[in-house]
Amino acid sequence: MTYLNPKTNSKLNTRQIRAFKKSKANRTLQMLTCYDFQTASLLNETALDLILIGDSLGNVILGYDTTIEVSIDTMVLFSKAVKKGAPNKFVIADLPFGSYASMELGLANSIKLFQQSGVEALKLEGAFPFELELITRLTQIGIPVMGHIGLTPQSVHEQGGYFTHGKNADEQEKLMNEALGLQAAGCFSIVLECVEESLANKITEKLSIPTIGIGAGSGTDGQVLVINDLLHLGKNDPPKFCTSIANLYETKKQLLNEYLK
Repeated sequence: MTYLNPKTNSKLNTRQIRAFKKSKANRTLQMLTCYDFQTASLLNETALDLILIGDSLGNVILGYDTTIEVSIDTMVLFSKAVKKGAPNKFVIADLPFGSYASMELGLANSIKLFQQSGVEALKLEGAFPFELELITRLTQIGIPVMGHIGLTPQSVHEQGGYFTHGKNADEQEKLMNEALGLQAAGCFSIVLECVEESLANKITEKLSIPTIGIGAGSGTDGQVLVINDLLHLGKNDPPKFCTSIANLYETKKQLLNEYLK
């Protein structure tokens, strides 16, 4: 795996990410979540393309049952730490639940998170008309936005749990229209989470901007995983769509037990 800009070894920009759609050569964009300075410093020395400070930090770092309890101030705090550790990476921060419940609130919180954290872009869930309008406004004032459709964890209660989306014709039409709407609003990329694989492939083929999948098959332009799942940092098993490359939870426990003998 190599950087899109290997000659200068510099971080990506939205122009290069958009161009990846046409120039990709036998590889996908790779994005991992990150929540702390030390891990960010490590990732800064790898060939990883994108870093996401996901509101999933509520689950894997703060121990919440859902992401809903994560606040904008929490996102600012963790995003600043990650960006400080990974100055040479294109870093995206999640706008948390309720932070864009209105246009005025969305603009204020987006500017706060973007300005105070130093990240390169923001990500928000959903594609309702007010969200599309907010994305348009944000891109107009210079804040790049990554979209997110399918399973949207901030809406898990309204959606009725965690499941694969796009299994019937109505859902497929809805998700395709949402993806096209996000593209038209100015998103430079879109996350497809737990979207039925054939539909994810169709959306990927239809759009002129990259799709990044999680639990959406291998046909998207990129993949994103929670780093805690990839490295099996927690006690519980990761989601079925994530094949861990290690079990660092057990490894660390074994090393500590040996030390404490």
